[in-house]
Amino acid sequence: VQLQASGGGLVERGGSLQLSCAASGTFFSINNMGWYRQAPGKERDLVATITRGKITNYADSVKGRFTISRDNAKKTVLLQMNGLKPEDTAVYYCHADVLNSRRDTTFTDYWGKGTLVTVSS
Repeated sequence: VQLQASGGGLVERGGSLQLSCAASGTFFSINNMGWYRQAPGKERDLVATITRGKITNYADSVKGRFTISRDNAKKTVLLQMNGLKPEDTAVYYCHADVLNSRRDTTFTDYWGKGTLVTVSS
């Protein structure tokens, strides 16, 4: 399974960006998908997750500004980021819980390579 993320870049405070992540490869199904971020010198933190049934969860720091969505048929997850702040600067990673085959009983974690978001002040 490969997760290909795109959409990062440089934006001014208050600006918007949309991150996209597409899953490819051979697998049975994808359960939760999400975005995490890691700022320089800090641990990787949850930004937002979305279940296959499209129930969402957000970090408090992004509630009301970021929106996560997914297209199960296209195997993609998007993160619309509005009202960006300098503290949102980080490498953003796409994540997916994948059932690799019909006979599997546990999900496998997969991560994308990350895309850099820089918000200038």
